[in-house]
Amino acid sequence: MSATAAVKLYVPCDSAALAVGADAVAAALIDGCRQRGWPVQVVRNGSRGLFWIEPLVEVETAAGRVAYGPVTSADVPSLLDAGLLQGAPHVLCHGLTAQIPFLARQHRLTFARMGVTDPLSLADYEAHEGWAGLRRAASMAGAAIVQEVMDSGLRGRGGAAFPTGIKWKTVMAATAAAMTGPAAAQKYVVCNADEGDSGTFSDRMTMEGDPYMLIEGMAIAGLAVGATRGYVYIRAEYPHAVATMNEAIRRAGAAGWLGDDAAGSGRAFHLEVRKAAGAYVCGEETAMLESIEGKRGVVRAKPPVPALQGLFGQPTVINNVISLASVPLILARGAAFYRECGVGHSRGTLPFQLAGNIKQGGLIEVAFGVSLRELMFDFGGGSRSGRPIKAAQVGGPLGAYLPESQWDLPLDYEAYASVGAVLGHGGIVVHDDQTDMAKMARYAMAFCALESCGKCTPCRIGSTRGVEVLDRVAQGGQRGQQIELLRDLCETMTQGSLCAMGSMTPHPVLSALNHFPADFGLSTAAPDTPATGPDI
Repeated sequence: MSATAAVKLYVPCDSAALAVGADAVAAALIDGCRQRGWPVQVVRNGSRGLFWIEPLVEVETAAGRVAYGPVTSADVPSLLDAGLLQGAPHVLCHGLTAQIPFLARQHRLTFARMGVTDPLSLADYEAHEGWAGLRRAASMAGAAIVQEVMDSGLRGRGGAAFPTGIKWKTVMAATAAAMTGPAAAQKYVVCNADEGDSGTFSDRMTMEGDPYMLIEGMAIAGLAVGATRGYVYIRAEYPHAVATMNEAIRRAGAAGWLGDDAAGSGRAFHLEVRKAAGAYVCGEETAMLESIEGKRGVVRAKPPVPALQGLFGQPTVINNVISLASVPLILARGAAFYRECGVGHSRGTLPFQLAGNIKQGGLIEVAFGVSLRELMFDFGGGSRSGRPIKAAQVGGPLGAYLPESQWDLPLDYEAYASVGAVLGHGGIVVHDDQTDMAKMARYAMAFCALESCGKCTPCRIGSTRGVEVLDRVAQGGQRGQQIELLRDLCETMTQGSLCAMGSMTPHPVLSALNHFPADFGLSTAAPDTPATGPDI
């Protein structure tokens, strides 16, 4: 080869890619090209979300980026000899990245830059529509920004699906903590990045692969509601996300996007990272606030809601990563553009995360309305084991197990609520026909017992009793009575728990019982059980 200009190679710096040897691959590429005298520039980009072929190496060609994967350091010599730098064919070659079916069928709005840019490059971010939303927001009144978000139909992507604009409007209009005086002098924006749900990774991917998008969204929120300080509460198990966010905040501040005159708006917005306390319950918004304040992560009673009395007793916007990361595009292109995607009251897109016993796991951003069957088979390629899929848990460890009869429901908030299920954070964990659903139900109760903050009796005691009842069901004694007791216990937890930790634990338990009675030693579900799932 006699190339004179450096060829660009892309190797992800995402945690998923690092876990399977991306650093070694990058080093091998640099060393191999150096030995051959071939000038290359290796860019450490974010992941495309095609986890089954990570590490995914891309080469920039005149026709576009060409993808190879999964690449190991041992593969590098043969790739270079075969013509990697020209995008030549190889057994690991997938052709043009943009034409890989897993990517080509997606509708990427929030994740449009993911895997395309260098995560910490301000120039890269700006060249791909970065800061356009904040620039516009900097010239708008807070009420106009809030109205734009309300008109977009954006709902919280953390699970509750509460309209984001209404939450912001409440904080914007909030008075001081006593709620009798003038507008509060201090307000906060808090990003809940304590991504603890099973099978979820979109928050981590955002913080590691496109951190300025989250920073921009939080700054827009601050300008909208009059908040001058923000916190990103990141789970301690995400060291790469913590490091990337800290560096991105430093660079954004130095460039004037944050600080006393954020984006030239004449208004201040300062941002910092807080490392989470390591408890699942700290993903609940009020327990998170307690943790940020340096206290034990225990759920607060509501009212007052955090929008009125939140962090340090002041009005606080709390949104998760994807909610805030969706905002820059809404401000850049307008509410009408965002509303064009989705169905019913579920507008825009959601990055679904496909994990578990699945052949092609990864991140899939599509508009609301797609079906679970499409995600598992058209994108996921069926089970990794090759066996029939039995159930999929949607919405994290407290989400319902969906049987095949419900795989064709449109993935939107209302459709899932109608069958006692939730979309949650968009996590999907797939199980094949060898899974014992009674054991999965027991796991849900045991998980709640382990992770409960202990403040309320239905959650603290109910989950422990639930494990005991499920153990007796497994042993086979007085099975009918024990099932009846389990249902009563689940109702108590649903109706009496202080937060979603206890009230949602019955979702996986009852859905497993209702849809897979044989796993509990029953011939059919109880006659009074709704065919569609738990009524919770």
